[in-house]
Amino acid sequence: MDAISERDRDRFERHLAGCQECTQEIASLREATARLGAATAVTPPAGMKERVMAAAAMTRQQPPATAEPDAPARTGAAARLRSLAWPGRLAVAAAAAAAVAVLAIAVVFGVSNGSIRQQLSQAQASSQQIAAVLTAQDARMMTGPVVGGGTATIVMSHSRGALVFTAAGLRALPASRGYELWLIGPAGTRPVGMLPVGSHGMTGPVIASGLRRGDHLALTAGPAGGTSQPNAPMMLDVAL
Repeated sequence: MDAISERDRDRFERHLAGCQECTQEIASLREATARLGAATAVTPPAGMKERVMAAAAMTRQQPPATAEPDAPARTGAAARLRSLAWPGRLAVAAAAAAAVAVLAIAVVFGVSNGSIRQQLSQAQASSQQIAAVLTAQDARMMTGPVVGGGTATIVMSHSRGALVFTAAGLRALPASRGYELWLIGPAGTRPVGMLPVGSHGMTGPVIASGLRRGDHLALTAGPAGGTSQPNAPMMLDVAL
């Protein structure tokens, strides 16, 4: 199973060259391993490639070579988002990697400061929440344009009562302003929070929890400190 170091491998192979009994045993073990692998192999489900490509579309590999001119601002509801099937298990590796990265930082730097430990714990908790949404059986992905420029991607799970929001290419705002997410529904209007400043054209991911039937997810641009009620035109209005 290739589970030994190079030094031990050299020693073992020198022994194997003169030991018929070990040679036969290794051959039988390799045959058994191959049979076990074949016994657990499954045929990929139909449409898996398309769903993997849709998941990959959530992460931009490189920033655009040139910035596009700002799209003219428009009022009213944003265009509808396109809904895609999302079985849930495709993005768990990325979320798990984020959690591992958080732990690696703590180990490498020997975290002792309480504030830093708290930040790392919060980051790890966020990664776990993201993974829970992305791997939910009923997870569904929607993607579409934002009024004023940019593209939003939402992965939502009603069973988890949460969604993951990311955006690409949002129009840059002055330091005094920022983008804010809202949940709007029968229970009223609830602020989700301000979007973090984007990096290389990407914004998020942001977790929104407490979803309820009939909710809409909305995006507005307003004061950097946020507001208690959305008082600007919706740049995104998505029925969840």
